[in-house]
Amino acid sequence: MAGSGYKDYFQVLGVDRSADATAIKKAFRSLARQYHPDVNPGDAQAEARFKEISEAYEVLSDPEKRRRYEQFGQYWNQAGGMGGGAAPGMDVDFGRYGNFDDFINDLLGRFGGPAGGGFQGGGFPGGGFPGGGFAGGGFPRGAKASRAPVNLDAEASVNVTFAEAFRGGERSLSVNNERVQVRIPAGVKNGSRLRLKGKGNLQPGTGRRGDLYLNLKVQEHPIWRLESDQLRADLPVSLDELALGGMVSVMTPDGDAQVSIPAGTAPGRSLRLKGKGWPSKTGRGDLLLTLTLAMPPSWSEEERRLLEQLRAKRTDHPRQEWLRSAAL
Repeated sequence: MAGSGYKDYFQVLGVDRSADATAIKKAFRSLARQYHPDVNPGDAQAEARFKEISEAYEVLSDPEKRRRYEQFGQYWNQAGGMGGGAAPGMDVDFGRYGNFDDFINDLLGRFGGPAGGGFQGGGFPGGGFPGGGFAGGGFPRGAKASRAPVNLDAEASVNVTFAEAFRGGERSLSVNNERVQVRIPAGVKNGSRLRLKGKGNLQPGTGRRGDLYLNLKVQEHPIWRLESDQLRADLPVSLDELALGGMVSVMTPDGDAQVSIPAGTAPGRSLRLKGKGWPSKTGRGDLLLTLTLAMPPSWSEEERRLLEQLRAKRTDHPRQEWLRSAAL
């Protein structure tokens, strides 16, 4: 910094000595835009002026440095301030910034101001991203500025249908104003997480970008239920199918199938179809069909006549054991 000779930093920035932090920052931004080396290529005087206003802003934007400057004048630096030399941040490579706003955001962050400060940058509107911006608070004595770790990762929720989760597929998503193709693996479950490398938030001025994590929400299905890697469903069957047994046609996630119901099967029994369940890295789970008695809304005269005959000829008493056990 200014190791010898007095510089009126208020005059350098063109502000009154009573100017507050907002006025000082506003003046610095205006002058920085005017004298930035990219705006004045090859102009040594503009570059020197740019360094001078940056030096002034570094001092006046820091409350402690400003206090020492106002108290000790040209000797503020020897009164416990930073070591001499060029203003920190002046040895930057201007070519690494995507645009002027990125540079200003970075510079404000180095000098202790909030990164972003009204400029837009990064992956989301307004330059916002999880973890905030650059490290602030000025520099350690005798050392150059360093950045605090910044978390640039982002998260989003994506709804997928039951069929998409079962079979997998491709999704086109809009991420930070760009279209991204996302592959959904077969067999994902509710709460599964997909990582899109390098599609998270962008840190202005550095080109660094985090990852995007997609939290999948699998929609419920009206028939199928997922339990671990097993698929379950209730299979409605008729009274005669339970009593007499036989082959019945069913629909599975893989298509039509034939299932054998043993004669005399009671409602509530589950039939297992091995290897027809949910996909996983180790294979397929099982498909379990729980038999439920489906009673018709009404009976025909012929059906009622046959049921009357069945009741007359039935030899089994369905509540005999129940009555014996229920007695107290």
